[in-house]
Amino acid sequence: MEKKKLSQMYRTLRFLGFNYSEEEYGQVTLGQVVGKFFHNIRMKHLQKKMDWAILEPFMPRKMRANIMRKMGCHVGKNVFIGDFVKVDLSYPEKIFIDDYAHITTDCLLLCHQRDLRNYRVGDNAADCGYRLGEIHIGKGVMIGMGSIIMPGVTIGDGAIVGAGSVVTRDIPPYTIATGSPARVVKEIPKRDIGE
Repeated sequence: MEKKKLSQMYRTLRFLGFNYSEEEYGQVTLGQVVGKFFHNIRMKHLQKKMDWAILEPFMPRKMRANIMRKMGCHVGKNVFIGDFVKVDLSYPEKIFIDDYAHITTDCLLLCHQRDLRNYRVGDNAADCGYRLGEIHIGKGVMIGMGSIIMPGVTIGDGAIVGAGSVVTRDIPPYTIATGSPARVVKEIPKRDIGE
């Protein structure tokens, strides 16, 4: 009986255009899905507000960081958020950005992705569940334009991520990482006494 009820809920939600795995549909009610729908509309509105051109002179340091806080992200002080930065609207509370970090234009911060560990030939990828993970961006980090930060990644204090990088693993503090997937290409030297 429970399996039949699960399958009916799964078919109903699929009919409405939701594309989650059957296991995930079994964990939610239709009311929760409707609530999430309206929540997502609010989140999308806030995200679009971050790119209002008329407010451009004021946006990068104060307003964009404040909007991200309203979305649920944990954002420190004096954080720079560039144009068209997108955060995971489903899990913004899993994003932690420390003081003085710079996230430049067109970056994407993702806190969930399909869990393909058990995906096999003949399976439907849409039936795989999700893997969730927090993103931690350390103090004074610089993330280059168009970079993608994947779930479960920590970028250490003072690290620099090159433009267009896809960060799938932790980046140690005070290193430079580039590429897809991003790899450390240089350690930032310590300042000599007297410099």
